[in-house]
Amino acid sequence: MTDLQTLLSQSWQTILSLFKIMLKSRPCNRPPMAAGDDEIVILGNGPSLNVTMEQHAGFLKDRHLMAVNFAANTSIFEELKPAFYMLTDPVFFNRMELDNVKSLWRNFAEKVNWKMTLFIPVNVKRKGEWYDKLIENRNITISTYNMTPVEGLQWFENMVYDMRLGMPRPRNVLIPSIIQAIAMRYKTIYLAGADHSWLKTISVDDDNRVVSIQPHFYKEAKTEEERIRVDYMKIKLHEVLESMCIAFRTYHIIARYAGTKGIDVINITPGSFIDAFPRKML
Repeated sequence: MTDLQTLLSQSWQTILSLFKIMLKSRPCNRPPMAAGDDEIVILGNGPSLNVTMEQHAGFLKDRHLMAVNFAANTSIFEELKPAFYMLTDPVFFNRMELDNVKSLWRNFAEKVNWKMTLFIPVNVKRKGEWYDKLIENRNITISTYNMTPVEGLQWFENMVYDMRLGMPRPRNVLIPSIIQAIAMRYKTIYLAGADHSWLKTISVDDDNRVVSIQPHFYKEAKTEEERIRVDYMKIKLHEVLESMCIAFRTYHIIARYAGTKGIDVINITPGSFIDAFPRKML
């Protein structure tokens, strides 16, 4: 693509993003700010997190932690006591009939005896069974963020990310987690359990249905395995691969953005497929 074609494409994406912001983005509260020398570890749910926890518990203990998704349903939740927790998927707010979703909110309500900030999308309505359970625990503070996907000219992207009106395309929970950590001005952001090695486990069965095994550091609930299996039956292989491509490309956008802030994003996940951030073996 020539420089002119790139400029025209980015300009068009900027116009589209402006419309998305006007339609979808809402004012959201500021997240808690980190001290100048604070470091945070974002705990992805990849299987390598077990190795990190077993061999480098001291590294995790000495830093602020952010957990994601169903980590609160595991035995390590109360042990690690993460200061931050990120939820993005609508399933957490509108599928209370699922046992693992019910367990998540029950664990928030009953087990969190430390101060914890819970990040949720700004458009999630604060009502219903999930919210009724959450407000039982005064140790938890809700902080909101915009998931509006924003692309375009780099100066425009940086401005919108700074204003927290949108973010790079949020194809998975790790993307908004890193963006929030940047917004909180953490000097160094470590990524653990960010295996992203889905390409090793994806296949197509004899009925042309996509089969994607997504191993986590914990044993998945049977209901969640079935939900994922059914969801993937509706998706074509090229759509799955395109989604993965977007995610991996988005990490390079985040790396560029973090660089403009003087923030280091470091991948400490052994065997990770993410190629956007520098690696560090603990």
